[in-house]
Amino acid sequence: MSTHLRAFAFGPLMAGLLLAAAAPATHAQTLDAVAGAGVAGVAWQATPAGQPARRFDLTLDDAVQRALERNLDIAVQRIQPLVQDMQIAAADAAFLPFASSGMRFDQTTAPNRFVFDGGGLGGQSIVTDLGVYDAGIGQQMKWGGGRYDVAWDSSRWESTNIFSTFNPSFGANMTLQYTQPLLRGFQTDSRRTQLAVSRINRDISDIDLEETIVNTLANVSLSYWDLVYARAAVGVQRQALALAEQLVADNRARVEVGTMAPIDVVQAQSEAAARRQLLALAVETQRTSELVLKELIVGGMSDELWEAEIHPTDQPRIEAAPIQLQEAIRAALDRRTDVSRARRQLDANEATVDNLRNSTLPALDLVGSYQLSGQGGPRRVPAGNSFEDIFGGAGGVLPGGYRDALQSIANADYPIWNVQLQMTWPLGRSADRAAYERARLELQQNRTQIRRIELRIASEVTNAALRIESIRERIQAATASRELAEEQLQAEESKFEVGLSTNFFVLQSQRDLATAQDAEQRAILDYQRALIEFDRTQRASLGAAGIAVVSGAMGEGPVGPTTASGSGGGWSR
Repeated sequence: MSTHLRAFAFGPLMAGLLLAAAAPATHAQTLDAVAGAGVAGVAWQATPAGQPARRFDLTLDDAVQRALERNLDIAVQRIQPLVQDMQIAAADAAFLPFASSGMRFDQTTAPNRFVFDGGGLGGQSIVTDLGVYDAGIGQQMKWGGGRYDVAWDSSRWESTNIFSTFNPSFGANMTLQYTQPLLRGFQTDSRRTQLAVSRINRDISDIDLEETIVNTLANVSLSYWDLVYARAAVGVQRQALALAEQLVADNRARVEVGTMAPIDVVQAQSEAAARRQLLALAVETQRTSELVLKELIVGGMSDELWEAEIHPTDQPRIEAAPIQLQEAIRAALDRRTDVSRARRQLDANEATVDNLRNSTLPALDLVGSYQLSGQGGPRRVPAGNSFEDIFGGAGGVLPGGYRDALQSIANADYPIWNVQLQMTWPLGRSADRAAYERARLELQQNRTQIRRIELRIASEVTNAALRIESIRERIQAATASRELAEEQLQAEESKFEVGLSTNFFVLQSQRDLATAQDAEQRAILDYQRALIEFDRTQRASLGAAGIAVVSGAMGEGPVGPTTASGSGGGWSR
């Protein structure tokens, strides 16, 4: 994804460099000259130790690569998909098998009130010991919303009751039960809806990451060209200051030979002072532009580039390739992050509405269970059928134990099966029905919002294309104006040499040339910015654009969409 996004962020700009021949030769010459002159304008930078800052040559490709590797906004956003992975794991945990177990021990001592209580004729108390151990496993099923439960329990019962046939008595039970919803909860339920929405939110976090990368790389490209322009502007102001100072020197020489009045020297000095102020402002702008670029491409103050002097080596060129507007609009509608996010959020809302629709159905559950029981332990056998034989304690004891209970279960000696059909439904208009109707109306709003987003995208792409065409014409006019200003200055200087012009007109021509050079550079910079903006409008939105979240009834519903954390706030015009 990184290489693909890099191609988006500055692909047209690099294509423009290959089309250098399409631009007037004076563009490259002028910008190279002023950029070279502007290098001296960053000599103000110094390390904390007072040494001059190390110069760092930087291409646009290098700046973009550094941003991909070190930009902190991108680093923060890259963690969000991992957070969503944990949300998916939490939602999926509802469908994992779960085991349970327990132990219980009881001892009961009861008085012998009647002869048949089992305490014997002596009236002793009856002492009963009971130990129970149970274990089970269950699982909620994703398909059909069913649930199975398997339970196993074992017990040991021992008593002083003389009437006990098994003493001690070992018991075992195995129970299988499956509950299958037939209406409500069959197609979907809150658990499955939450899992589906969590997966959609994972996709949305990927979209947010892509948007952050796209906007960050676009900001890097913008900041890079801003720095190029700022350095060129410093060069223009230095050139204008040099011309003004040269005029001061020439005028002083003319005053000395008596061919010019001293007031003309003062006028030239005033112009030179004004040029120094403009140079100071240009240097301040360059410092700010360099700091903005550094913030985007360094990973912290310990980065080697933080204390270095950035020297951008790429120069802008004018791209002559025509714009395919309809193809750009189609591409934007297919891959813009805001419309992709809105469509995925619509999928999440549809899942929520499906769950709410399902909750309006009657609850009809089919429950089936199967149980096997076993009994074991030493068994008392009376000697006969008389009262004395049965209750007198005469007779023998057949040996036995817990294995007998297990054998009974293995042989299915005592099976118990059960099938139930349970149904419940509300009378009148339920809260679930009202929640579903509300969510259905909100879903209609969502679909309309997506159409509105698509229309806005088409408008943004069209405006960006029109801006490129307009700036192309502006560059041609600015280039012609700069060339005429150069010719005008040469003419005024020639006329001034032979006494056919005045100091005022020479200064005016110098100011006009500086203004024309700055206007041409600004137009070329605006063209690069327009190209970046045109590409950005096909990939990402300036800010987070989405649709409203449809919540479930009683507060149960999908997690809201992830907010885009792109660096769109850094855009400027």
